[in-house]
Amino acid sequence: MFFLYRTKSKNGEISEGTMEATDRFSLARELKSNGNIPVSISEKKKSFDLSPVFQNIFSKVSVSEQIILAKNLSGMLRAGLSLYRALSVLEKQTKNSKLSKILISLSSEINFGGTLSSGLSKFPNVFPNIFVSMTRAGEESGNLAGALSEVALNLEKAHSLTKKVRGALIYPGVIISAMIVIGILMFAFVVPTLAKTFQELNVQLPASTKFIIFLGNLFSQHLFLSLVLIIGFVFGIISLFRAHFMAKYIDFIILKIPIVGNLAKKVNTARTARTMSSLLLAGVSIIRAIKITEDVVQNIYFKKVLREAKEEIEKGASFSSAFESNSHLYPVMMSEMVQVGEETGKLSDMLLDIAVFYEEEIENKTKNMSTIIEPVLMIIVGVAVGFFAVSMISPLYSVMENIK
Repeated sequence: MFFLYRTKSKNGEISEGTMEATDRFSLARELKSNGNIPVSISEKKKSFDLSPVFQNIFSKVSVSEQIILAKNLSGMLRAGLSLYRALSVLEKQTKNSKLSKILISLSSEINFGGTLSSGLSKFPNVFPNIFVSMTRAGEESGNLAGALSEVALNLEKAHSLTKKVRGALIYPGVIISAMIVIGILMFAFVVPTLAKTFQELNVQLPASTKFIIFLGNLFSQHLFLSLVLIIGFVFGIISLFRAHFMAKYIDFIILKIPIVGNLAKKVNTARTARTMSSLLLAGVSIIRAIKITEDVVQNIYFKKVLREAKEEIEKGASFSSAFESNSHLYPVMMSEMVQVGEETGKLSDMLLDIAVFYEEEIENKTKNMSTIIEPVLMIIVGVAVGFFAVSMISPLYSVMENIK
């Protein structure tokens, strides 16, 4: 059960909060053991409103909310608030039911003598590994506020990078989706009418026209079944792409696609450098930092490089050697800058410079991508429309010739 309580400290400060306990008496004992005097304890009443039920089903903690959480916690700790008090304030402010429950759990963890990182680690599906590890490093170094500020910055940069890449793909996605919808409508309603005309005129049809008429009959006579098959095919392709055994093939193809492959390399390089820089700056060991970064990068081949780097470092080799031997993935600049960082003792600074450089490169590339993709899409649309037009008009020319 959850209880609302008010306590009074030895200094006379009144504080309020929510905590889970078996009953009021056990909660009172717990509050007293922490040096607080219970003023009031009441059970948190359950609402019969159905909206929280739907909120719990569909709500999630977005990356933006995680960034705000880290920023606000950092700011409150710098202002002198205790961690428990800061979490209680954020729990009252949040409108996300799932985040509210998480903050209550974190408050309870702190109240029972635990750490923030141990509380965060209980929600692996919400908080990424880098969030937990950097928080733990901040707790160990005594600079939790600084570590949380770095967490917010890292998540913000990674989120911004993802949005830029997705934004560049929205335009072609919309065009292709519109083409599919228009194509289905044409096959379902226009082609059958033309097919009847050809049948009445007894025209000899070429293979391409027969294929289009076959699709038209399929969509017009079995529209629902056709839509189900198309949706099933799309979901099947998506499931296949997400399958673990397909990762190495898909990642390989992505790296080989012109323009897209180059962008993917820069994205993974920027993520590697940004994550490593933040973790090292927070005080995480280089071995642990590489392991966490391996989870952050998405391409399986980049993960392999980092795995090999960790193994090489454990054997006594330098970090830069792993990037130097994989220049087909990580650019030469990566190995050179890392080597300079190792020699000067400023590895985190060098990695940050690399991250900033490639993030700017990605921003410029994504801005220009629409201008590059547009002519390619126009060619695809032109070929599709041309194929349809030629297939449906050529029988009419043969009719005109027979009339002559």
